[in-house]
Amino acid sequence: MGAINQGGHHGSTTGPDGIQDPRRRLAAIISLAVGTFLLMMDSSIANVGLPTIAHDLHVPGPDAVLLVVIYNLALAMTLMPLATLGMLIGFRRLFLGGLGLYLAGALLSWFANTLPLLLLMRTIQALGAAAALSVGSALVRSTYPRNQLGRGLGFNTLAAAVGGAIAPVIGGLLVSRFSWHWVFLAGVPLAAVALITGRALPDPDSAAHQFDKIGATLCAATFGLLISGLRCLTTASPAIAAALLGAGAVAGAVLIWHERSQSHPVLPVDLFKHPALSLSVAAAFCGYLASTGIILALPFRLHAAGFGPAEIGEVIMPYALAATISAPTSGMLSDHISPTTLGTTGLAIAIIGLLLLAHLPATPQDVAWPMALLGTGFGLFMSPNARLIIGSVTPNRAASASSLISTTRMMGQALGSTLVGALLAWGIWPSAPLAATALTILAFALSLARRWVAAPA
Repeated sequence: MGAINQGGHHGSTTGPDGIQDPRRRLAAIISLAVGTFLLMMDSSIANVGLPTIAHDLHVPGPDAVLLVVIYNLALAMTLMPLATLGMLIGFRRLFLGGLGLYLAGALLSWFANTLPLLLLMRTIQALGAAAALSVGSALVRSTYPRNQLGRGLGFNTLAAAVGGAIAPVIGGLLVSRFSWHWVFLAGVPLAAVALITGRALPDPDSAAHQFDKIGATLCAATFGLLISGLRCLTTASPAIAAALLGAGAVAGAVLIWHERSQSHPVLPVDLFKHPALSLSVAAAFCGYLASTGIILALPFRLHAAGFGPAEIGEVIMPYALAATISAPTSGMLSDHISPTTLGTTGLAIAIIGLLLLAHLPATPQDVAWPMALLGTGFGLFMSPNARLIIGSVTPNRAASASSLISTTRMMGQALGSTLVGALLAWGIWPSAPLAATALTILAFALSLARRWVAAPA
């Protein structure tokens, strides 16, 4: 199956090293960046409107939260199966089809006047987002020249970071000044731009393999059960959580057994035979777990220390700003400097920031600069690490590697939020910075270990 990259390109008329026509390449870059920005914005834009939606639809607040839960579940369950479908029908077709499905769900959300109907539309949007995101990194790889892959991934990381950061602002403005329906329509113009320019994306190759329906079903069941079980750890009885996690573990074991005999597995178990890629995925998981945990736990620590809401927002903002700058910068640098060097440097910076936060300073100004260190460190790590993952596989496995990056991020964020919920429930949430520090040290060790299993990329 040959997962290690030996060069090559996905796309029959776009050349062996990215799209050759500069104008076409620019249009493809716009489509990918706008699509990524849109989908990251859409993933959280509705969050600030949940209380208003609950009030207008006459449902309890926890029921409205299902709009977030079902969106994340649909993403987690379908990212890898859809990536496999992308290898069958072509990355461009799946990316544009996903954007089209998202657009349909967004437009139909305007007519949703009950929570079940809105949940259905939100599920449609999530499926469209999963289709596009599952092959996003693979399309970046086949759009940019090989020596600019880091720049491309960094630029897309910037689009994702800005989309996620601006979502609460746009959502709050729309809900406060217009109807909550507008939060679901905010991305419609962007989807139209991405679809129009998306015609320039790399041409799809033909594929001769069968779609692994059993693997897709088992993969969806595994991630659906595991994430549901993690959420139930702090929202339901331990027995229900244990049953879901146990069922997810069983489904996962069967999935791995099944996929080991497949030539085109949904869960790319064959990629994990390569130590450098496995270490990169494990390091990313620890990094997402640590960064999610500290961002969610810190407001509680700051509130207990006497910080007001405005002050809490002010001291967390440097994290987002620093990450927004460092992530694309490190992506561009990774075209010339070893991703392992960049990543371990970033994680070392993040560890310093976390240790400083463990001894919570007394003033907002003293908290802001450790947060900036934290954002800089994780930003320096994530883009080069993603470049190493997507760049170390052959073109025909790029979609699998792309979905692996997205799924690792989602699982890290899901477990990170569960960890914070558990720390809050147990009353030991002040220890969150130390827990995040331990996870970041582990990510550092995993990244550094790549030097001894393969030539540094």
